[in-house]
Amino acid sequence: MTAMDDLAFFQHIAQAGSLTGAARELGLSLSAVSKRLQQLEARLGVSLAARTTRRLALTAEGEHYLQRGALILDELGDLENALRDQGRALTGRLRINATFGFGRRHVAPLISRFADRHPQLELLLELTSFPVGLDAQGFDVNIRVGDPPDARWIAKRLLANRRILCAAPAYLAAAPALEQLEDLADHRCLIVRENDTDYSLWRFEATDAPSVQRNVRVQGRLASNDAEAMTRMALDGHGVLLRSWWDVHDHLASGDLVRLLPQWQGVRADFHLLYSERARNSARVRHFVDFMVTEMAGRVPELPDTQISDKKMPTRG
Repeated sequence: MTAMDDLAFFQHIAQAGSLTGAARELGLSLSAVSKRLQQLEARLGVSLAARTTRRLALTAEGEHYLQRGALILDELGDLENALRDQGRALTGRLRINATFGFGRRHVAPLISRFADRHPQLELLLELTSFPVGLDAQGFDVNIRVGDPPDARWIAKRLLANRRILCAAPAYLAAAPALEQLEDLADHRCLIVRENDTDYSLWRFEATDAPSVQRNVRVQGRLASNDAEAMTRMALDGHGVLLRSWWDVHDHLASGDLVRLLPQWQGVRADFHLLYSERARNSARVRHFVDFMVTEMAGRVPELPDTQISDKKMPTRG
């Protein structure tokens, strides 16, 4: 076995999470997998994992071997893809991270179609409650909401998005008047506790003059770290919600939710595909990013009463 074979073998071991799972995935006996891992550790002179048949816990050396090994295997795959004709099949592995709500609704269906187009490509989609650190976990593409973090990352805008103030007709029928932002103090507001933001401070921009901004402190007895749960609360008439356009546009179109104070809109919350400079030459990443940008177009209607200019949000790549 070559060193590259060992790298690939250990990737399978780590992803399976146990020797039993790895044996099943590789089509080998448990004893054969255990023996090969022992031989690898003997060759390297370090312990890579503490293990039982049911669980595998990587050592610090194992984590390092896993992460650097993934980069080496990816670079090899990119090199081989670059040497082939452009029409040849993509191979190797692509790892994508996104948050649960948007990931389930939009990213997963598009990845399913991308997988159909590239049957030799291994795709890993990991959905998390909060975005993982861009420098951690070894993802090839991170799908994030908000401004790109810094110039180290190439950013392609996937979807123009803002948060929209809305409520159900049933709530509004018995609620106080809501004619200006200050009136929110008299309303039950549904609070989404996402990331490390100040959850109860809602930020707005004037629809006809985005440079005019206002922050409003709201309160309410219902809150959750799951935005979809709070959308359900809004549909059930429990209060006013400030929620992303991509999530509520269909409820607004059906009349199940009503847009409030259209002269004000939530601040920009665009979705971007982020990848590193190192991944710029990856055929897998390039094809995936181009596919996602193209296929996302039209999945969500354009934002109401707003004009999104690319000049306001430059992207790189």
